[in-house]
Amino acid sequence: MENKKYEMGYDLHTHTIFSHGKGTIEQNVRAALDRGLTHIAITDHGPGHLFYGMKRKDVPTMRKEIELLNKKYPRINVHLSVEANIIKTDNHLDIKPEEFSQYDFVIAGYHYGLTNCYCVHNWLYGHGLTVGEKQLKIKNTDMVIKALYENDIAILTHPGDKGPFDMLPIAEACADTDTLMEISTWHPHLTVEEIKIAAQTEAQFIISSDAHVPGRIGDFEGGLKRAKEAGLDLGRIVNLREMK
Repeated sequence: MENKKYEMGYDLHTHTIFSHGKGTIEQNVRAALDRGLTHIAITDHGPGHLFYGMKRKDVPTMRKEIELLNKKYPRINVHLSVEANIIKTDNHLDIKPEEFSQYDFVIAGYHYGLTNCYCVHNWLYGHGLTVGEKQLKIKNTDMVIKALYENDIAILTHPGDKGPFDMLPIAEACADTDTLMEISTWHPHLTVEEIKIAAQTEAQFIISSDAHVPGRIGDFEGGLKRAKEAGLDLGRIVNLREMK
């Protein structure tokens, strides 16, 4: 099976100037149209990020623009979402339960740059400077699983990135909560080995560009390559379609 026989149907993880992307919402939409996508989601970083989180006050502005773009470009469906940040306190996300209704759906992942998420320990781990990996893995895994069960999360973004995580129980939780596991083309996660582990469960997958510039919208080839290498049934990737 060659890559050219497949295409991405939709891209549900993209960023704009409302967080630390380089393009406007409309530029992302136009790029998605150029790639032949049927849906695109604008998923700027959650407001808890200390350096490039979106501003809560901008959400109504984003919603209004997206409503106008859906009328302007009827060949594509544009969705307002947010890439919430997973943390260890409250509902384990940096957006509140009452804020979910502002979005068409919510995606979430672990990132540096926040408080209450073992950020320093994970950063040190990523740079080979930490001790206590076993306990950190337990804490990270527990934090992610609690976020999954306490919130309606559509996609778990780049699972395994930026720290040690136990992928099997995370994948089991994704299967149990109907949360898609992302195979990112921007981050190396899910890795080939992580895909193999997650595939042991009933979890479903999605390939995302995590584009921070319009030119990367619809990028899926790297994720498809890893999925094939892992031996994943490509029918489990919900936004992959075979070209006619």
